This record gives sequence, structure tokens and C-alpha cells, in this order.
Amino acid sequence: MPTMSERDQFLQAWEREYQTTLKLLREYPNKKLDLKPSNKSRTAKELAWALVMEEDTMVGGAINGKIDFSNTPQPPSTLPEIISMYEKLHQQNTEKIRRMSDEDLNKRIDMMTGPKRTEQVRKADIFWTGLMDSIHHRGQFSVYLRMAGGRVPSIYGPTADEPWM
Repeated sequence: MPTMSERDQFLQAWEREYQTTLKLLREYPNKKLDLKPSNKSRTAKELAWALVMEEDTMVGGAINGKIDFSNTPQPPSTLPEIISMYEKLHQQNTEKIRRMSDEDLNKRIDMMTGPKRTEQVRKADIFWTGLMDSIHHRGQFSVYLRMAGGRVPSIYGPTADEPWM
């Protein structure tokens, strides 16, 4: 059996997690986008938008060679618009990563790695970091979804709303 390249491993994992995230986003009640579990929490809309910005600023920024969180746009007003942007960016970034050379995947660019600290990080490692961070935010979003009275689909196993047995 041939060994899978790092790019192919990433793209396979990224696509699987993207599809799972889409399931959660599509289940969220659009009328409850203002849900905010605590003063320090984001609203559901802001958290959904964070998933889009992960695609745009982190992954897209790494593809383009510069990650810049200073000019992130405001989210659209509805969840369908947020989902549409997420789908569009994911498709574009997937094609760009698929076409990247190994040399470009291994190129190092500046990335924040702590408070007031940046380091040179491989683009491929930034992609993996973006994937893990989006999984983290998706976990947060699944709690919001439950609190909003939405149906929580299976993520890595059964849920109360989607039992496997």
C-alpha cells in the first residue's frame, strides 16, 4: 500500500472535519445567533464566524504567506450567509493547497505563537494548527447548539439526538 503524502493526509482529515462542522452549523437555529453563555463568551454568530475566519485568516493567510488578524471582517447578518462563505472559502483553499508544491508547503512564515511573540512556522504546520483550532471552536459551538435547543448531530460518536443503536 503506497504511503500517503502529508498534503493528502491533511486534505483528507480537513475535508472530514469540514463536513462535520457543516452538519453542526446547518442545525443551529438562525433565530438564536445572539446566544452568549457568559459575559466573556462570544455570541453564537461570532463563534460561527470564527470558523469562517479560521479558513480565511489562518489557512488562507498561510497559503498567501502572511497571517493578519488585524482586518477581519464583520460577520454577515444570517447563518446561511456565514455557511455560504465557509463553503466558498473551504473550496477555494482546498484547491490552492492541492496545487501547492512541497517546497511551498514547507516554507516558513511568521505566525503568532504566544502573547506578543511570533515564530517562523511551516505553512503545513499552520494548516494543521488551523484544523485543530477549528475542531476546538466546533466543540464550543456544539455546546451552544445544545443550549439553543438545536439537534446535535454525531461528531465522533452518538449523541442524544443521533444515537447509533
